[in-house]
Amino acid sequence: MSSLSGNGASRDGYGDALLNLANNPNIVVLEADLGKSTKSCHFRNKFPERTFSIGIAEQNMMLVAAGLASSGKIPMASTFAIFTERGFEQIRNGIARPNLKVHICGSHGGIHTGSDGSSAQSVEDLAIYRTLPNMTVIHPADDISAEELTMQLVDLEGPSYMRTIRNKVPRSYTNNTKQDLIIGKGNVLMEGEDVVIICCGVMVSKSIDASILLKNEGINAAVIDMHTLKPLDEELIDTWSKRCGCIVTAEDHSIIGGLGSAVAEHNSRTNLVPVEMIGVKDIFGQSGDSEELFEEMSMAIKDIVQAAKKSIGRK
Repeated sequence: MSSLSGNGASRDGYGDALLNLANNPNIVVLEADLGKSTKSCHFRNKFPERTFSIGIAEQNMMLVAAGLASSGKIPMASTFAIFTERGFEQIRNGIARPNLKVHICGSHGGIHTGSDGSSAQSVEDLAIYRTLPNMTVIHPADDISAEELTMQLVDLEGPSYMRTIRNKVPRSYTNNTKQDLIIGKGNVLMEGEDVVIICCGVMVSKSIDASILLKNEGINAAVIDMHTLKPLDEELIDTWSKRCGCIVTAEDHSIIGGLGSAVAEHNSRTNLVPVEMIGVKDIFGQSGDSEELFEEMSMAIKDIVQAAKKSIGRK
């Protein structure tokens, strides 16, 4: 498989999904002054009567969403990932604790946001929302998977947090392969028996490219898109831990509390195999081109390749 099927940004997939969901009259959209950036603006333009523009008041937006959910609506609330954190207490006590069906989308997450700088680069959001009981946590790879997974959110009984990104990345999915996506189930994109790369978000396409480079060196690396960090597909991890005997995790997020932590936490209780983590190493981001930042923080394709070799060497 190749990741070269065009390019797409997951925020665009989220915006497309909102329009596709509009035939459900209970779907309502909430914005915190960033509808153009999160792409919820497309829904607002067509259905202004079902869109609530709250302004720069994220805490209030979360509680308005809670009120709508308790009245039978299905709120889709979006802002930048970093700004969802302003409303954490309201999400915890007003949404997650009563297990209300509110779906939160945090756009522009990770260092892939680039030149916006460290103050806008949330590298801790997935870890934060993983800690909340009842909360489903999702990070799609591209626009196609973001659209499909957003469409599935309406079938969840409780709340969710989805992280999307601003910039386009090579697509890891096509309209024919998106049917393999199921919330809560990881998706095997490439087969291999020497090492398994478990990844999410923008790192999926990079992991596919790393697997291709490893193949050229005689190393067969499997690639799993673990788009759902919670609930984690533990059965799939067990299967591939036993098959390959070593793991690499790759994420545009802190290695503390994110995908790498989730995999390591699970494996510490089941299959103790080497785990090498590619991600942000307990530092804040900085301003710069996305790919420059990945190079600076040892998160480029070559770093995934090196981590795979190191993990194999630790078997």
